[in-house]
Amino acid sequence: MPTTSQRPFIKLSLLGALLCFGIVCSQSTWADTGVERLFWDKVPLRITLPVGQERLVSFPGDVRVGIPQPLTSKLRTQSHAGTVYWLAKEAFELQRIEVRDISGQGIVLIDLSAGQSPGLPDNPIEILFKPGQPATAEGLLSADADSTPATSHRKSKPGKQLKSANLVALTRFAAQQLYAPARLLKASPAIRRVSVSQTPIEHLLRGESLIATPVASWRSGKLYVTALEIKNTGPDAIDLDPRQVRGQWRAATFQHSRLHPAGSEADTSAVYLVSDRPFHEAL
Repeated sequence: MPTTSQRPFIKLSLLGALLCFGIVCSQSTWADTGVERLFWDKVPLRITLPVGQERLVSFPGDVRVGIPQPLTSKLRTQSHAGTVYWLAKEAFELQRIEVRDISGQGIVLIDLSAGQSPGLPDNPIEILFKPGQPATAEGLLSADADSTPATSHRKSKPGKQLKSANLVALTRFAAQQLYAPARLLKASPAIRRVSVSQTPIEHLLRGESLIATPVASWRSGKLYVTALEIKNTGPDAIDLDPRQVRGQWRAATFQHSRLHPAGSEADTSAVYLVSDRPFHEAL
């Protein structure tokens, strides 16, 4: 398979894509709020807690949290007005947690672990799902974004095949999931979330000092799109060039064209990578 430098590279106009949704984004989203968004789409959400530091996880409504017996002595759990306050007292391996929406919208599954490694994130997390639909993935994926309540649970006709999203639509969708206000988020029956390791990656961009962290990945047909947070770790500004991205991608789109020096308010942005294989295989 040809490398990035050998094949014609597609640089999408993300501003134009976002304007199609009526959304204008600012670069301050990650840098200013520090809130990590996770989208429930049937795939269990993985959350790691730093030992000794409280981490807040917010849901769209009031929830009830089911904690396995082995964790009761290792984890402090408090819940109030849709926010769960978790404090790990000691490290523990991955445990499956059930969080039930009290209003009856369903259950969100969380794979929770805790560690003492330096640098583990402690920023707040916001878990979202499509307003008015069940928290189960079946409800999210079977309902059309523009459906009325009377038709939102109508299933597709037998034998009817959904049309896969192209790379432009996939990039638009990923950008909307990261940057759009919650009230504007829409599920797509043709796009489903897939798991991706959130291990930070160095040297994603040739010759530049930055750290790229996968945030989420989605699939439609044979195409995958992965959204990554990119952060400048060097003293100089970086002009972002998709031709310098390592890996084998069908398209790469930066949220912004430039990263300011490390420590500034604009040292963080996002990149959306479209591939015909899962993210880590393409990388």
